[in-house]
Amino acid sequence: MVLVGRQGQRQVIVAADEAAQRQGLRPGMPATTARVLVPALIVQEHDAQADAETLDRIAVWMMQRYAPIVAADPPDGIVLDTSGADHLHGGEGVMLVSIVQRLAASGVRARAVVADTWGAAHAVARFGRRTTVVVSSGGAREAVEGLPIIALRLPADIVSGLRVLGFERISDLLAVPRAPLALRFGPELGRRMDQALGTLAEPIDPVRPEEIVSVRRAFAEPIGAPETITRYIGKLVVALCERLTERGLGAKRVDLLCHRVDNTVQAIRVGTALPVREAKRLGRLLTDKVETIEPGFGIECLSLAATLAEPLAERQAASSLVEESVPDISGLVDVLANQVGESRLYRMAPVASDVPERSVTRVAPMAPMAGATWPEHWPRPSRLLPRPEVIDAMALLPDHPPAWFSWRGVRHRVRHADGPERVFGEWWKGDMEMSAVRDYFQVENDAGERFWIFRAGDGEDAATGSHRWYLHGLFG
Repeated sequence: MVLVGRQGQRQVIVAADEAAQRQGLRPGMPATTARVLVPALIVQEHDAQADAETLDRIAVWMMQRYAPIVAADPPDGIVLDTSGADHLHGGEGVMLVSIVQRLAASGVRARAVVADTWGAAHAVARFGRRTTVVVSSGGAREAVEGLPIIALRLPADIVSGLRVLGFERISDLLAVPRAPLALRFGPELGRRMDQALGTLAEPIDPVRPEEIVSVRRAFAEPIGAPETITRYIGKLVVALCERLTERGLGAKRVDLLCHRVDNTVQAIRVGTALPVREAKRLGRLLTDKVETIEPGFGIECLSLAATLAEPLAERQAASSLVEESVPDISGLVDVLANQVGESRLYRMAPVASDVPERSVTRVAPMAPMAGATWPEHWPRPSRLLPRPEVIDAMALLPDHPPAWFSWRGVRHRVRHADGPERVFGEWWKGDMEMSAVRDYFQVENDAGERFWIFRAGDGEDAATGSHRWYLHGLFG
Protein backbone atom coordinates (compact mmCIF):
# COMPACT_ATOMS: atom_id res chain seq x y z
CA MET A 1 0.00 0.00 0.00
CA VAL A 2 1.11 3.55 -0.76
CA LEU A 3 -0.22 7.00 0.05
CA VAL A 4 -0.44 9.33 -2.94
CA GLY A 5 -0.50 13.13 -2.95
CA ARG A 6 -0.14 15.95 -5.45
CA GLN A 7 3.15 17.59 -6.29
CA GLY A 8 2.27 20.34 -8.74
CA GLN A 9 0.28 18.66 -11.50
CA ARG A 10 1.61 15.17 -10.77
CA GLN A 11 0.49 12.47 -8.38
CA VAL A 12 3.47 11.09 -6.47
CA ILE A 13 4.00 8.60 -3.66
CA VAL A 14 4.12 10.32 -0.28
CA ALA A 15 4.59 7.17 1.84
CA ALA A 16 4.95 3.44 1.21
CA ASP A 17 4.64 0.48 3.53
CA GLU A 18 7.36 -2.19 3.88
CA ALA A 19 5.85 -4.50 1.26
CA ALA A 20 5.76 -1.67 -1.28
CA GLN A 21 9.33 -0.65 -0.49
CA ARG A 22 10.48 -4.23 -1.08
CA GLN A 23 8.99 -3.88 -4.57
CA GLY A 24 11.18 -0.84 -5.20
CA LEU A 25 8.60 1.86 -4.55
CA ARG A 26 9.84 5.03 -2.85
CA PRO A 27 8.38 8.41 -1.79
CA GLY A 28 8.60 10.89 -4.66
CA MET A 29 8.02 8.27 -7.37
CA PRO A 30 5.17 9.07 -9.81
CA ALA A 31 2.01 7.14 -8.96
CA THR A 32 1.59 5.97 -12.58
CA THR A 33 5.05 4.40 -12.53
CA ALA A 34 4.26 2.66 -9.24
CA ARG A 35 1.04 1.17 -10.65
CA VAL A 36 2.95 -0.22 -13.64
CA LEU A 37 5.66 -1.78 -11.46
CA VAL A 38 3.19 -3.31 -8.97
CA PRO A 39 -0.17 -4.14 -10.61
CA ALA A 40 -1.70 -5.29 -7.28
CA LEU A 41 -0.77 -2.01 -5.58
CA ILE A 42 -3.25 -0.55 -3.07
CA VAL A 43 -3.38 3.24 -3.48
CA GLN A 44 -4.88 5.59 -0.89
CA GLU A 45 -5.10 9.38 -0.91
CA HIS A 46 -2.72 11.10 1.50
CA ASP A 47 -4.50 13.25 4.11
CA ALA A 48 -1.91 15.91 4.93
CA GLN A 49 -4.16 17.63 7.47
CA ALA A 50 -4.68 14.40 9.42
CA ASP A 51 -0.92 13.83 9.43
CA ALA A 52 -0.32 17.31 10.81
CA GLU A 53 -2.98 16.88 13.50
CA THR A 54 -1.49 13.54 14.58
CA LEU A 55 1.97 15.08 14.74
CA ASP A 56 0.62 17.86 16.94
CA ARG A 57 -1.03 15.33 19.27
CA ILE A 58 2.25 13.45 19.64
CA ALA A 59 4.02 16.76 20.34
CA VAL A 60 1.51 17.59 23.11
CA TRP A 61 1.95 14.12 24.61
CA MET A 62 5.74 14.54 24.62
CA MET A 63 5.42 17.98 26.18
CA GLN A 64 3.36 16.56 29.02
CA ARG A 65 5.68 13.61 29.49
CA TYR A 66 9.26 14.64 28.68
CA ALA A 67 10.10 18.32 28.19
CA PRO A 68 8.48 21.75 28.42
CA ILE A 69 9.63 22.96 24.99
CA VAL A 70 8.28 20.71 22.22
CA ALA A 71 7.18 21.44 18.66
CA ALA A 72 6.24 19.51 15.54
CA ASP A 73 9.02 19.09 12.96
CA PRO A 74 7.00 18.32 9.79
CA PRO A 75 6.45 16.12 7.98
CA ASP A 76 7.46 13.28 10.29
CA GLY A 77 9.30 14.55 13.36
CA ILE A 78 9.12 16.10 16.79
CA VAL A 79 11.75 18.46 18.20
CA LEU A 80 12.31 18.87 21.96
CA ASP A 81 14.55 21.10 24.03
CA THR A 82 15.37 18.79 26.94
CA SER A 83 17.73 21.17 28.76
CA GLY A 84 17.15 20.76 32.48
CA ALA A 85 14.56 18.00 32.01
CA ASP A 86 16.53 14.91 30.91
CA HIS A 87 17.81 14.18 34.43
CA LEU A 88 14.22 13.75 35.56
CA HIS A 89 14.02 10.70 33.29
CA GLY A 90 17.31 9.05 34.21
CA GLY A 91 19.57 10.84 31.73
CA GLU A 92 19.60 11.44 27.98
CA GLY A 93 20.17 7.82 26.91
CA VAL A 94 17.47 6.41 29.17
CA MET A 95 15.05 9.12 28.06
CA LEU A 96 15.59 8.32 24.37
CA VAL A 97 14.97 4.61 24.94
CA SER A 98 11.80 5.46 26.86
CA ILE A 99 10.53 7.67 24.02
CA VAL A 100 11.14 5.00 21.37
CA GLN A 101 9.62 2.21 23.45
CA ARG A 102 6.50 4.18 24.38
CA LEU A 103 5.90 5.14 20.75
CA ALA A 104 6.46 1.53 19.67
CA ALA A 105 3.82 0.42 22.19
CA SER A 106 1.39 2.70 20.32
CA GLY A 107 2.37 1.26 16.94
CA VAL A 108 4.72 4.09 15.95
CA ARG A 109 8.28 3.20 14.95
CA ALA A 110 10.71 6.01 15.68
CA ARG A 111 14.36 6.96 16.02
CA ALA A 112 15.52 9.47 18.62
CA VAL A 113 18.66 11.60 18.82
CA VAL A 114 20.02 14.09 21.33
CA ALA A 115 22.41 16.72 19.95
CA ASP A 116 23.51 20.28 20.64
CA THR A 117 21.42 21.65 17.78
CA TRP A 118 18.06 21.06 16.17
CA GLY A 119 19.72 20.70 12.75
CA ALA A 120 22.19 18.03 13.90
CA ALA A 121 19.51 16.03 15.73
CA HIS A 122 17.20 16.26 12.69
CA ALA A 123 19.92 14.99 10.35
CA VAL A 124 21.19 12.10 12.50
CA ALA A 125 17.67 10.92 13.40
CA ARG A 126 16.62 10.64 9.75
CA PHE A 127 19.86 9.55 8.08
CA GLY A 128 21.72 7.77 10.86
CA ARG A 129 21.66 4.01 11.30
CA ARG A 130 20.92 3.55 15.01
CA THR A 131 17.56 3.77 16.76
CA THR A 132 18.85 6.01 19.58
CA VAL A 133 21.94 8.23 19.49
CA VAL A 134 23.40 10.66 22.02
CA VAL A 135 25.73 13.04 20.18
CA SER A 136 28.39 14.28 22.60
CA SER A 137 28.52 17.98 23.40
CA GLY A 138 30.49 19.78 20.71
CA GLY A 139 30.28 16.76 18.39
CA ALA A 140 27.69 18.08 15.95
CA ARG A 141 30.17 18.57 13.10
CA GLU A 142 31.57 15.08 13.41
CA ALA A 143 28.08 13.60 13.61
CA VAL A 144 26.71 15.23 10.42
CA GLU A 145 29.68 15.54 8.07
CA GLY A 146 29.30 11.99 6.72
CA LEU A 147 25.57 12.37 6.00
CA PRO A 148 24.04 13.23 2.59
CA ILE A 149 23.42 16.89 1.78
CA ILE A 150 19.64 16.37 1.89
CA ALA A 151 20.02 15.97 5.68
CA LEU A 152 20.53 19.76 5.91
CA ARG A 153 16.79 20.37 5.29
CA LEU A 154 17.51 22.10 1.97
CA PRO A 155 14.89 22.70 -0.77
CA ALA A 156 14.83 20.09 -3.52
CA ASP A 157 16.11 22.51 -6.19
CA ILE A 158 19.21 23.37 -4.13
CA VAL A 159 19.91 19.68 -3.47
CA SER A 160 19.62 18.91 -7.19
CA GLY A 161 21.91 21.81 -8.08
CA LEU A 162 24.54 20.72 -5.57
CA ARG A 163 24.48 17.16 -6.87
CA VAL A 164 25.03 18.40 -10.41
CA LEU A 165 28.18 20.09 -9.12
CA GLY A 166 29.34 16.83 -7.51
CA PHE A 167 28.41 17.46 -3.87
CA GLU A 168 27.05 14.34 -2.17
CA ARG A 169 28.01 14.59 1.51
CA ILE A 170 27.93 17.44 4.02
CA SER A 171 31.69 17.05 4.38
CA ASP A 172 32.00 18.03 0.68
CA LEU A 173 30.26 21.36 1.45
CA LEU A 174 32.35 22.01 4.56
CA ALA A 175 35.56 21.61 2.55
CA VAL A 176 34.88 24.46 0.10
CA PRO A 177 34.57 28.25 0.56
CA ARG A 178 31.10 29.55 1.36
CA ALA A 179 31.08 32.64 -0.88
CA PRO A 180 30.74 30.90 -4.29
CA LEU A 181 27.99 28.65 -2.93
CA ALA A 182 26.09 31.60 -1.48
CA LEU A 183 26.42 33.49 -4.76
CA ARG A 184 24.88 30.60 -6.69
CA PHE A 185 22.33 29.16 -4.23
CA GLY A 186 21.54 32.11 -1.96
CA PRO A 187 21.77 32.41 1.84
CA GLU A 188 19.62 29.35 2.63
CA LEU A 189 22.50 26.89 2.19
CA GLY A 190 24.80 28.72 4.60
CA ARG A 191 22.01 29.22 7.11
CA ARG A 192 21.18 25.52 7.25
CA MET A 193 24.85 24.59 7.61
CA ASP A 194 25.31 27.06 10.47
CA GLN A 195 22.17 25.77 12.21
CA ALA A 196 23.41 22.19 12.01
CA LEU A 197 26.86 23.11 13.35
CA GLY A 198 25.48 25.32 16.12
CA THR A 199 26.95 28.64 15.00
CA LEU A 200 23.46 30.05 14.32
CA ALA A 201 20.62 29.78 16.83
CA GLU A 202 17.35 28.15 15.81
CA PRO A 203 14.57 28.86 18.32
CA ILE A 204 11.74 26.40 18.92
CA ASP A 205 8.19 27.73 19.01
CA PRO A 206 6.67 25.40 21.63
CA VAL A 207 3.25 23.86 21.19
CA ARG A 208 0.65 25.11 23.67
CA PRO A 209 -2.86 23.61 23.43
CA GLU A 210 -5.75 25.90 24.33
CA GLU A 211 -7.04 23.58 27.05
CA ILE A 212 -3.83 23.93 29.09
CA VAL A 213 -4.23 26.27 32.06
CA SER A 214 -1.61 29.00 31.73
CA VAL A 215 -0.80 32.59 32.66
CA ARG A 216 1.80 34.98 31.29
CA ARG A 217 3.41 38.30 32.10
CA ALA A 218 5.12 40.59 29.56
CA PHE A 219 7.57 43.30 30.60
CA ALA A 220 8.10 46.75 29.15
CA GLU A 221 11.77 46.44 30.09
CA PRO A 222 13.56 43.06 30.05
CA ILE A 223 14.37 41.53 33.44
CA GLY A 224 17.33 39.37 34.39
CA ALA A 225 18.08 39.51 38.12
CA PRO A 226 17.24 36.27 39.99
CA GLU A 227 15.41 38.28 42.68
CA THR A 228 13.18 39.91 40.07
CA ILE A 229 12.45 36.60 38.37
CA THR A 230 11.59 35.05 41.75
CA ARG A 231 9.20 37.89 42.58
CA TYR A 232 7.27 37.54 39.34
CA ILE A 233 7.18 33.75 39.67
CA GLY A 234 5.34 34.26 42.96
CA LYS A 235 2.76 36.47 41.24
CA LEU A 236 2.29 34.07 38.33
CA VAL A 237 1.86 31.08 40.63
CA VAL A 238 -0.95 32.84 42.52
CA ALA A 239 -2.72 33.62 39.23
CA LEU A 240 -2.24 30.06 38.00
CA CYS A 241 -3.70 28.58 41.18
CA GLU A 242 -6.74 30.84 40.82
CA ARG A 243 -7.31 29.52 37.30
CA LEU A 244 -6.91 25.94 38.50
CA THR A 245 -9.42 26.54 41.30
CA GLU A 246 -11.97 27.85 38.79
CA ARG A 247 -11.69 24.62 36.81
CA GLY A 248 -11.50 22.30 39.82
CA LEU A 249 -8.02 21.10 38.84
CA GLY A 250 -4.70 20.52 40.55
CA ALA A 251 -1.33 20.74 38.81
CA LYS A 252 0.95 17.71 38.61
CA ARG A 253 3.46 19.28 36.23
CA VAL A 254 4.21 22.99 35.86
CA ASP A 255 6.41 24.64 33.22
CA LEU A 256 7.91 28.11 33.42
CA LEU A 257 8.99 29.49 30.03
CA CYS A 258 11.30 32.51 29.97
CA HIS A 259 11.17 34.21 26.57
CA ARG A 260 14.43 36.10 26.07
CA VAL A 261 14.99 39.14 23.88
CA ASP A 262 17.19 37.07 21.52
CA ASN A 263 14.11 35.02 20.57
CA THR A 264 15.22 31.94 22.54
CA VAL A 265 13.39 30.28 25.43
CA GLN A 266 14.67 29.11 28.80
CA ALA A 267 12.49 26.61 30.65
CA ILE A 268 11.99 25.21 34.15
CA ARG A 269 9.90 22.11 34.76
CA VAL A 270 8.72 20.88 38.15
CA GLY A 271 6.37 18.05 39.02
CA THR A 272 4.35 16.95 42.03
CA ALA A 273 3.41 13.50 43.26
CA LEU A 274 -0.22 14.52 43.81
CA PRO A 275 -2.42 17.23 42.22
CA VAL A 276 -1.60 20.58 43.88
CA ARG A 277 -2.86 24.14 43.68
CA GLU A 278 -1.05 25.65 46.65
CA ALA A 279 0.74 28.78 45.46
CA LYS A 280 3.36 28.64 48.20
CA ARG A 281 4.30 25.04 47.45
CA LEU A 282 4.51 25.45 43.68
CA GLY A 283 6.38 28.73 44.06
CA ARG A 284 9.02 27.12 46.27
CA LEU A 285 9.62 24.30 43.77
CA LEU A 286 10.06 26.79 40.92
CA THR A 287 12.25 29.27 42.78
CA ASP A 288 14.59 26.45 43.82
CA LYS A 289 15.57 26.22 40.15
CA VAL A 290 15.83 29.92 39.32
CA GLU A 291 19.64 29.70 39.28
CA THR A 292 19.43 27.40 36.24
CA ILE A 293 17.93 30.21 34.13
CA GLU A 294 20.34 32.06 31.85
CA PRO A 295 18.60 35.39 31.12
CA GLY A 296 21.17 36.49 28.55
CA PHE A 297 20.38 40.07 27.48
CA GLY A 298 17.08 39.91 29.35
CA ILE A 299 13.72 38.19 29.61
CA GLU A 300 10.80 39.97 28.00
CA CYS A 301 8.01 37.56 28.91
CA LEU A 302 7.32 34.87 31.52
CA SER A 303 4.78 32.12 30.85
CA LEU A 304 3.60 29.63 33.48
CA ALA A 305 1.50 26.61 32.46
CA ALA A 306 0.08 23.55 34.19
CA THR A 307 0.94 21.13 31.39
CA LEU A 308 -0.40 18.17 33.36
CA ALA A 309 -3.42 18.69 35.61
CA GLU A 310 -5.96 16.39 37.26
CA PRO A 311 -9.29 16.96 39.02
CA LEU A 312 -8.86 18.16 42.61
CA ALA A 313 -11.88 18.68 44.81
CA GLU A 314 -11.98 21.05 47.76
CA ARG A 315 -11.34 19.27 51.04
CA GLN A 316 -11.96 20.43 54.57
CA ALA A 317 -8.92 20.48 56.81
CA ALA A 318 -8.80 17.67 59.36
CA SER A 319 -9.43 18.50 63.01
CA SER A 320 -7.17 16.99 65.66
CA LEU A 321 -10.17 16.87 68.04
CA VAL A 322 -12.16 14.62 65.73
CA GLU A 323 -9.68 12.47 63.84
CA GLU A 324 -6.01 11.59 63.94
CA SER A 325 -3.99 13.62 61.48
CA VAL A 326 -1.90 11.72 58.93
CA PRO A 327 1.54 13.18 58.17
CA ASP A 328 1.71 14.61 54.64
CA ILE A 329 5.09 13.80 53.08
CA SER A 330 4.11 14.73 49.53
CA GLY A 331 5.97 18.05 49.86
CA LEU A 332 9.21 16.24 50.70
CA VAL A 333 8.63 13.80 47.84
CA ASP A 334 8.17 16.71 45.41
CA VAL A 335 11.42 18.39 46.49
CA LEU A 336 13.43 15.17 46.19
CA ALA A 337 11.85 14.09 42.89
CA ASN A 338 12.64 17.43 41.24
CA GLN A 339 16.23 17.18 42.39
CA VAL A 340 17.10 13.57 41.54
CA GLY A 341 14.37 12.62 39.04
CA GLU A 342 11.02 10.89 39.31
CA SER A 343 12.39 7.50 38.21
CA ARG A 344 14.95 7.45 41.04
CA LEU A 345 12.45 7.99 43.82
CA TYR A 346 10.26 5.06 44.72
CA ARG A 347 9.09 2.78 47.52
CA MET A 348 8.80 -0.97 47.67
CA ALA A 349 5.38 -2.60 47.68
CA PRO A 350 4.32 -6.24 48.09
CA VAL A 351 3.07 -8.33 45.18
CA ALA A 352 0.88 -11.41 45.48
CA SER A 353 3.55 -14.03 44.77
CA ASP A 354 5.18 -16.77 46.85
CA VAL A 355 8.42 -16.53 44.88
CA PRO A 356 10.52 -14.04 46.91
CA GLU A 357 12.07 -12.09 44.02
CA ARG A 358 8.61 -11.63 42.51
CA SER A 359 6.90 -10.61 45.74
CA VAL A 360 8.14 -7.03 45.66
CA THR A 361 8.00 -4.21 43.12
CA ARG A 362 8.83 -0.54 42.82
CA VAL A 363 5.95 1.93 42.91
CA ALA A 364 5.69 5.71 42.98
CA PRO A 365 6.31 7.20 46.45
CA MET A 366 2.69 8.35 46.85
CA ALA A 367 1.01 5.45 45.05
CA PRO A 368 -2.03 4.07 46.93
CA MET A 369 -1.74 0.77 48.74
CA ALA A 370 -2.74 -2.13 46.48
CA GLY A 371 -3.95 -4.39 49.29
CA ALA A 372 -1.30 -7.12 48.91
CA THR A 373 0.81 -8.06 51.95
CA TRP A 374 3.91 -10.10 52.56
CA PRO A 375 3.46 -13.53 54.22
CA GLU A 376 3.43 -13.35 57.99
CA HIS A 377 3.77 -17.04 58.88
CA TRP A 378 7.45 -17.03 57.91
CA PRO A 379 9.71 -14.01 58.50
CA ARG A 380 11.47 -12.46 55.54
CA PRO A 381 15.06 -11.09 55.52
CA SER A 382 15.61 -7.35 55.72
CA ARG A 383 17.93 -7.54 52.72
CA LEU A 384 17.05 -9.61 49.66
CA LEU A 385 19.91 -10.07 47.16
CA PRO A 386 19.23 -8.92 43.57
CA ARG A 387 19.50 -12.57 42.53
CA PRO A 388 20.24 -15.76 44.49
CA GLU A 389 23.98 -16.55 44.72
CA VAL A 390 25.31 -20.09 44.46
CA ILE A 391 26.92 -21.45 47.66
CA ASP A 392 28.71 -24.67 48.57
CA ALA A 393 26.84 -26.54 51.32
CA MET A 394 26.59 -29.94 52.96
CA ALA A 395 23.37 -31.32 54.50
CA LEU A 396 23.08 -34.68 56.29
CA LEU A 397 19.60 -35.48 54.91
CA PRO A 398 17.53 -34.01 52.03
CA ASP A 399 15.04 -32.27 54.32
CA HIS A 400 17.73 -31.03 56.76
CA PRO A 401 19.48 -27.66 56.73
CA PRO A 402 23.17 -27.68 55.78
CA ALA A 403 25.74 -28.29 58.51
CA TRP A 404 27.98 -25.71 56.87
CA PHE A 405 28.07 -23.53 53.77
CA SER A 406 30.63 -21.40 51.94
CA TRP A 407 29.64 -18.01 50.47
CA ARG A 408 31.97 -15.59 48.66
CA GLY A 409 35.01 -17.55 49.82
CA VAL A 410 34.06 -17.61 53.52
CA ARG A 411 33.05 -20.83 55.25
CA HIS A 412 30.24 -20.64 57.82
CA ARG A 413 29.35 -23.36 60.34
CA VAL A 414 25.59 -23.54 60.95
CA ARG A 415 24.81 -23.35 64.66
CA HIS A 416 21.02 -22.91 64.53
CA ALA A 417 18.53 -23.40 61.71
CA ASP A 418 14.81 -23.30 61.06
CA GLY A 419 12.87 -24.72 58.12
CA PRO A 420 12.22 -25.85 55.54
CA GLU A 421 9.68 -23.45 54.04
CA ARG A 422 8.68 -24.98 50.73
CA VAL A 423 7.97 -22.58 47.85
CA PHE A 424 6.49 -23.96 44.65
CA GLY A 425 6.96 -22.58 41.16
CA GLU A 426 4.19 -20.59 39.53
CA TRP A 427 2.93 -22.97 36.86
CA TRP A 428 1.20 -20.20 34.91
CA LYS A 429 4.55 -18.52 34.27
CA GLY A 430 5.93 -21.38 32.17
CA ASP A 431 6.26 -25.12 31.76
CA MET A 432 9.59 -25.20 33.61
CA GLU A 433 7.91 -24.00 36.80
CA MET A 434 5.15 -26.62 36.93
CA SER A 435 7.33 -28.97 39.01
CA ALA A 436 9.89 -26.50 40.39
CA VAL A 437 10.41 -26.46 44.16
CA ARG A 438 12.55 -24.48 46.62
CA ASP A 439 13.20 -25.36 50.25
CA TYR A 440 14.13 -22.25 52.27
CA PHE A 441 15.99 -22.31 55.62
CA GLN A 442 16.90 -19.61 58.12
CA VAL A 443 20.37 -20.39 59.43
CA GLU A 444 22.66 -18.77 61.99
CA ASN A 445 26.44 -19.12 62.14
CA ASP A 446 28.80 -19.09 65.12
CA ALA A 447 29.06 -15.28 64.97
CA GLY A 448 25.29 -14.84 65.28
CA GLU A 449 24.83 -13.78 61.64
CA ARG A 450 21.60 -15.02 60.09
CA PHE A 451 21.14 -15.99 56.46
CA TRP A 452 18.27 -17.05 54.20
CA ILE A 453 19.31 -19.98 52.00
CA PHE A 454 17.45 -22.47 49.85
CA ARG A 455 17.95 -25.68 47.95
CA ALA A 456 16.63 -25.80 44.37
CA GLY A 457 14.53 -28.97 44.34
CA ASP A 458 12.99 -31.28 46.91
CA GLY A 459 16.24 -33.18 47.48
CA GLU A 460 14.98 -36.34 45.78
CA ASP A 461 13.39 -35.77 42.37
CA ALA A 462 15.76 -34.24 39.81
CA ALA A 463 12.78 -32.82 37.90
CA THR A 464 12.04 -30.42 40.76
CA GLY A 465 15.39 -28.58 40.54
CA SER A 466 19.17 -28.84 40.36
CA HIS A 467 19.50 -29.55 44.14
CA ARG A 468 22.15 -26.85 44.36
CA TRP A 469 22.20 -24.48 47.33
CA TYR A 470 21.75 -20.71 47.09
CA LEU A 471 21.91 -17.74 49.43
CA HIS A 472 19.03 -15.34 48.85
CA GLY A 473 18.93 -12.88 51.75
CA LEU A 474 20.40 -11.58 55.01
CA PHE A 475 18.62 -10.95 58.32
CA GLY A 476 19.38 -7.93 60.52
